[in-house]
Order: sequence, then C-alpha cells, then structure tokens
Amino acid sequence: MRLLDPATQPDAIEQAAQRLADGGLLALPTETVYGLGARADDDAAVARIFQAKGRPANHPLIVHVANAEAAWQFASAVPLVAQQLMDRFWPGPLTVIVPRAPGMAAASAGGQDTIGLRCPDHPVALKLLQAAARLGVMGVAAPSANRFGRISPTRAEHVMDEFKDQGEGPDEVWVLQGGLCDVGIESTIVDCTRAHPVILRPGRLTRDEIEAAAGEPVGLSTPEAPDADAPRASGTLVAHYAPRAKLRLMSDTQLSSALDLIEPELTAKALANKAATPPGIAVYSRSLWAHRPASPGVVQRAMPADAISAAHHLFSDLRELDALGVDLIWVEKPPVDPVWDGVRDRLARAAAA
Repeated sequence: MRLLDPATQPDAIEQAAQRLADGGLLALPTETVYGLGARADDDAAVARIFQAKGRPANHPLIVHVANAEAAWQFASAVPLVAQQLMDRFWPGPLTVIVPRAPGMAAASAGGQDTIGLRCPDHPVALKLLQAAARLGVMGVAAPSANRFGRISPTRAEHVMDEFKDQGEGPDEVWVLQGGLCDVGIESTIVDCTRAHPVILRPGRLTRDEIEAAAGEPVGLSTPEAPDADAPRASGTLVAHYAPRAKLRLMSDTQLSSALDLIEPELTAKALANKAATPPGIAVYSRSLWAHRPASPGVVQRAMPADAISAAHHLFSDLRELDALGVDLIWVEKPPVDPVWDGVRDRLARAAAA
C-alpha cells in the first residue's frame, strides 16, 4: 500500500492521476467520505473496485467529475432539474442520476441505463480530477473506500486499515491523503430521470434545499418506504454502513431502562475479571452520557447535539467504538427532523445489518 501526501510530496497529485490513468486503484478524499476510485471508462479497472470491496457487480458506483462539462462524457442527456441542481450545489455533496451515454461506463453504472454523477467539493479531489482529465481520465468511479456494507472511512488511516492486505500491482490500493472529511456522510442522491425528482439517499443537503433549487416538489425514498421504481443507487441497500458489533437504535428512555437492567451485571463481571477484557456495550447518546455515571462494563460516548456535527463525527466515532471490541453498540435515535435525515438514514441501515 502506498500513501501519497500532497503536503509533503510535490508530485503526489500527478502520481495519483497517473495511477488512475494506468487503470489502478486509488483511494481519494472528498468532502463526504474517502472513495475507492478507478477510471470510470475502463470496465477492467472498475472491476477491481468491486473485487476489492467485495461488492456485487450490479450495485452501481458514483462517477466523480471535475466539473459540469465533464458530466456530458457520461450522460446522454442532463434533464433540466439535474442542471438546476448541479448549478446550485456543484461542487458539493450532491449526486444526480441521469440517463447514461450508450457504451460509456457500463460497469460503473452496474449495467443500468442511468448513471450517478458528482463533482466533489474537496481541493485535493478537484486537483486530482483535473490532473486525471489531462491524462484522458474524464471521470473516476468511486464508492466509499471500505469493505462492502461496513462503516465508511473519513480519514486516510481508515482506508489503510481496511485494505492493508490488498494485493500488489493494479489491485493494490494507493491512498491520496486529504485529511479529515468535512461532511462525514455520503452525498445526497437525487434521481432526475423521472417526471419529478426523488431523493434516493439523504445526506448533508436537505429535502427543502433540494426543492428550493429544483423549483418543484421532491419525493423521498427511505428504508421504511423504498421506491420500487427507483434505479439502483449507491448506499441504498436496507443493510449498510455497519460496524462489526451489533448496532441497536433506541430512544433515550429505552436506553436508560435497558442500562438499568444490564449495567449492574456488566459492572460485576468487569470488576471480577482481573484480565483486561473489553466492555460489553458501547452507548452513543446525545443526552444520556451527561447525567449517567461511567461504569467499567459500559463505554459511553457523546453524540454531538447538532446534525451537522453529528454527521461529521458519525463514522469516525462508530469505528472507534467498534475497535474497542464491544459486542453491542446502543445508539440514541436521532430527532425526527429533516436536518437529521442523513444521520438517521445511516444509523437505520447500520442497525438493519
């Protein structure tokens, strides 16, 4: 595994762009999460993404482009609503699904006649995409840089931990350092191929923001109410984003009652066992941790109280709790509020795994 750091290597961006041009795998930073990238127009290169992640080949990838003009390399048409959203939110955490250009990026699209396109708002990612375009790579297919169905990475270190045992040659994962991802959860995906747009995956951008830019009502597909007419899209399986520990969502009242029942037993076991053993449960809560004393058998971690901060920290915090070796992660349900839709979506899918 090779780490390329633009802060210390003047030619890191050029090396990374050449890696993509050569058909190899490269993990790149974006403002949402790190993506595992390959040139989108090379089906053999894209196949390496599916193999590395253990991802089904019919589960489509998002293609990252340097600007709106580059989107036309992959789209047979850009509907008006898609253009309006691109004008308003690109570069940014928005993916639009549009009709795919015939003969282009079939593997990236999972064989569908639609394709998801995004222009990321990250300085390193944009420089990489521009450098790659100069080498003839007009788009980079890049799902989250983690094993399929697991917690998405928001630091280069997360990616390196995921793929440290990957093979050599073009299958080896190179990592382009870009620091901590600012948004922390994946992009909002909007299907623009129908009479009216539909959000297939919520993210930082809310439904109200999408509707304001679109100038029309926008539908919403959720794990509880999936959209049977929607094309397949990244990150929309019922079970996804999961830690190794079993994750369960509860209200603050349910959390408190459950801990009252089990915490004495866990504490007694922890105190009786002289060997260093991991705690049995991790609790991730906005409110409970502030007034409940810590105990040896339970790890408590504060979830940020506002939605933007919660999204920024979500995957990193879940990774840290999972690394403790706990069997269970109990999470306080996010508020039923549109600004929390992205966090609530990720936790619901993680709990379903």
